[in-house]
Amino acid sequence: MNVKEQLRLIPESSGSYQFFDKDNTIIYVGKAKNLKRRVSSYFNKKHTSVKLAVMVPQIEKIEFIITNSEVEALILESHLIKKYKPKYNVLLKDDKKFPYFLITKEDYPRILVTRKANRNAIEGKYFGPYTNAKSMYTTLDLLKRLFPLKQCKTPKFKDRPCIYYQIGRCMAPCQKMISSEEYKKLIKNVELFLSGKQMQLVDELKAMMEKYAANEEYEKAAKYRDSYFDVLKTIEKQKVVYENTNINQDIISISSDEYLGGISLLQIRDGRLTNKKDFEISKSDYDSEEEIISYFIKEYYQMSGEFDIPSEIIFAYKISEEDKAVFEEWLSSKKGSKVQINPGRTKKNDDILELAMKNSNYHLQEMKVKSLQEIQNNYNETGSYIQEKLGLNKFPHRVECFDISHIQGTNTVASMVSFFNGMPKKSEYKKFKIKTVENGKPDDFQSMREVITRRYSRLLKEGLEFPDLIIIDGGKGQLSSAVEILEELGVKNQDIISLAKRIEEVFLPYNSESVIFPMNSQALYFFQRIRDEAHRFAITFHRHLREKEAVHSELDDIKGLYKKNKKLLIEKYSSISKISKLTKEELMLLLSKGQAQIVYDYFNKIKES
Repeated sequence: MNVKEQLRLIPESSGSYQFFDKDNTIIYVGKAKNLKRRVSSYFNKKHTSVKLAVMVPQIEKIEFIITNSEVEALILESHLIKKYKPKYNVLLKDDKKFPYFLITKEDYPRILVTRKANRNAIEGKYFGPYTNAKSMYTTLDLLKRLFPLKQCKTPKFKDRPCIYYQIGRCMAPCQKMISSEEYKKLIKNVELFLSGKQMQLVDELKAMMEKYAANEEYEKAAKYRDSYFDVLKTIEKQKVVYENTNINQDIISISSDEYLGGISLLQIRDGRLTNKKDFEISKSDYDSEEEIISYFIKEYYQMSGEFDIPSEIIFAYKISEEDKAVFEEWLSSKKGSKVQINPGRTKKNDDILELAMKNSNYHLQEMKVKSLQEIQNNYNETGSYIQEKLGLNKFPHRVECFDISHIQGTNTVASMVSFFNGMPKKSEYKKFKIKTVENGKPDDFQSMREVITRRYSRLLKEGLEFPDLIIIDGGKGQLSSAVEILEELGVKNQDIISLAKRIEEVFLPYNSESVIFPMNSQALYFFQRIRDEAHRFAITFHRHLREKEAVHSELDDIKGLYKKNKKLLIEKYSSISKISKLTKEELMLLLSKGQAQIVYDYFNKIKES
């Protein structure tokens, strides 16, 4: 049965759907209030999302499971994603590596660090995930200092406690020197700490300290006293966000460029900022922040235990009322108490969202630096892969990329950027004003012909080396124009490609089939980066010309304004908009009284008319 026939059989009910590829592997799992409408939408429209443009053609089979409600569909979807790990569902990179704290289910529980892959291997309570392993182990050391927890799985000695007991780091449950009930009270305090409920923990420790002191059990009272003051010191280091100590929130922020995305999650517990978690995503797989936030809520809180779900989740992005209601019902059920989701900025949450945004912006910058370093360090491997995949004659050490820019055909310009071994070489960037295209009549093919002619006829004339690889931003047409010119110039065996943006296709000369690089490959990221840099450089040049032309022509219309004063105004204020709003007194700070009057009168007449 083919996909079209399967679509006819899908009911208009809530449930989860699964897409399979030709190898009968699940590549995507989704949920829907109306299965028929949602699944059909994948096949009834042209997708702008790169992920969907690549995924949908791979779908060979559809299966679905009907549920009684959308919340049940969401829970089922989360379970199936967790079980099958479909490649087009994964939002958070390397989520299998995120560690958790595990408090084992034993008479005398231990606290362990475990990984998501083993999450159901041992029974107990899980806290996490933690995105910073170093920070997690620092927390573990703190917990072992605060609370004398069981250190060993099996006793080291048959009839006496080990050195951990002697130094006060363990209560020797292996020798029954503490009852199971008493030990579990200790574990309850650990759970409060890991849940971020430090204020409640302080109250518990103080109560226990006073209880043992009243019973004249001074040694036990002293242990609780030490833990009490250590926890207080920890709390003092945490940023106070709210005076109200009953506030428990997760604040989520996304910062992204076209390809990379960073998510920062701030955990507010008892009114204090207790933790920050950073996640990396591939932005090119998602159309909007709204789509990312929905995926993130499902994936992150599916991984989280009930102790890590706050009372309120805040983010600056809108989601549908339907999704909001479903998420609230699901998370409330998972937590065992009410959870509110509050999307969008308000006066009340603006400051905390701003703090979250600063963190995600910093995380994105870190990711960019890391990506650049990876490209530089691994360019031999990346370049070899590009050479082999595209069948290039040379290793692409030096690469030049061209882009055309105009608005409705006016001020057409071109840019050329140069990269050497994966890094930009800005001293070799070039800008071109297009001369052969009539203003107002855009012609990208002719513009590309001109810029390629000018660039490479000059290299031939001066006897300079050609780049190892030329990249044209555009499709087959722009590539054909460039190849034709190179042939007319007598240039042979020059490696040249074009990069079409729709689904990041690479085109080679005389080949109708495009080459698709893996979505998360360093090779594709290199192509995207050099293309984006060429586009940025062209847009900047084009904007500069437009502003210069606009300012120049406007000031030329002011009779009696000296040329040197035009220059002063342009250098000081850069735009006509700013100059036109100046008062006579402000103009006189730069010009003579007479010249200031001329400029002021000119713009004042324009305003009056």
